[in-house]
Amino acid sequence: MLYRLLLLLIAFPSALLAAKQPNVVLVMADDMGWGQTGYYDHPALKTPHLDAMAKNGLRFDRFYAGAPNCSPTRATVLTGRSNDRTGVLNHGYALNLQEKTIGAAFRKAGYATGHFGKWHLNGFTGPGAPIFKTDDHSPSAFGLDTWLSVTNFFDLNPILSRNGKFEEHQGDSSEIIVEQALKFIRGSAAKDTPFFTIIWYGTPHSPWMASQNDQRPFPTLDARSKKHYGELVAMDRSIGALRAGLRELNIADNTILWFNGDNGGLSGIKPTTVAHLRGYKNSVYEGGLRVPAILEWPTKITPRISAFPSCTMDIFPTLIELAGLDANSISGLVDGISLKGPLLDNEKIIRQSPIGFRHTNRGAMIYNNLKLVTQQIGSGKYEIYDLSKDPAETKNLVGSKDLAHTEIIRLFESWSASVDRSAKGIDYPEGRVLPLGRKQQISWLSLPQYQTYFPQWKNRPEFKPYIDRYQRQK
Repeated sequence: MLYRLLLLLIAFPSALLAAKQPNVVLVMADDMGWGQTGYYDHPALKTPHLDAMAKNGLRFDRFYAGAPNCSPTRATVLTGRSNDRTGVLNHGYALNLQEKTIGAAFRKAGYATGHFGKWHLNGFTGPGAPIFKTDDHSPSAFGLDTWLSVTNFFDLNPILSRNGKFEEHQGDSSEIIVEQALKFIRGSAAKDTPFFTIIWYGTPHSPWMASQNDQRPFPTLDARSKKHYGELVAMDRSIGALRAGLRELNIADNTILWFNGDNGGLSGIKPTTVAHLRGYKNSVYEGGLRVPAILEWPTKITPRISAFPSCTMDIFPTLIELAGLDANSISGLVDGISLKGPLLDNEKIIRQSPIGFRHTNRGAMIYNNLKLVTQQIGSGKYEIYDLSKDPAETKNLVGSKDLAHTEIIRLFESWSASVDRSAKGIDYPEGRVLPLGRKQQISWLSLPQYQTYFPQWKNRPEFKPYIDRYQRQK
């Protein structure tokens, strides 16, 4: 028996390695609310492909974005840490180069690594512009060797950057980046190389540019809502193409496919984006933080629905365990936990550590069914809700003299102080945050290397209002 095994190892080393190492695909929507799925019985939107994924996998009913905003949540996915620890305080902040990232961890483990779609971790604001090869905060800087990426949101017929080379594409952006990701996946599979792939949609972020055909299911909605939901129709269709592509390659069973949103849904869209929850994007109430999420791994995950409170900070620690990555490839101070035990092996009722959130001086903490909210960190003013009885956060329990309330306040203040220390760089070997070399939240329109493209881009619908406004202000 041992002799046979040795012969197999000699003859087919890469195939055997691939069998042991799961492929990983992380997918994230941009501004998709918790209630915007068919499986939550949305009154207008149908999502047959997400529904099928949820039916075949683990559906999270209490999954939280790391922050109620785009760039910060992306930082939490890559690091397993609260966004304020990483330098990404708000949208358009650059991720600290000293952070240990999930891309670098998988690359070190021998995986082919790729990013497709929205990046938004290089310090730029404005609509999605392609990324220069010389950008010191490109996906390559964080372990993602192959990329077709843009700085921010993008829609129909986007201009994308393939490792620094600008390309014009035709069609819906969601379908384009999935098609391109599948080409990367096929190439890796052909070489028997395990792959780690990030697909970050620009959908359904405004401005909305859905095709007429994708708007057709919503004849009674206003123009903005119709386009918004039309973008989600195309995104769902691309999810179907992704899952079908993995099956066609016969690698779906050994692929961890993880889908979630980057923050809560948008206000002003009808029907509502957040179902019965309170608040929207940029709010630390449930509607701003709770997002749809599904984890599919056919050979390992029993299809079910989980109420275990989980978050984007948990993704990296979980994949460390599931993929057998080097434990030292993640920071020694993380805010997430591995979900392998609670969700894959034996789901627990109680999460042992709370989930903390900070965003623009507002904060929140979830500790199983208890939720703390503060509108000004350091003010000593708190709201406390029991999510098991009051998921809409309508009854503030502050003042009830419950010992658990005192404890969650203590935990939040201790955790927030820890984040403050991390923000100064004490977690890094250097003991400080190294200079970024540029300002945060800088508009790419102000940079000469982008301005050379203004004559080509000035009539593109995603760029025109921004270029016009910038040139008027000069």
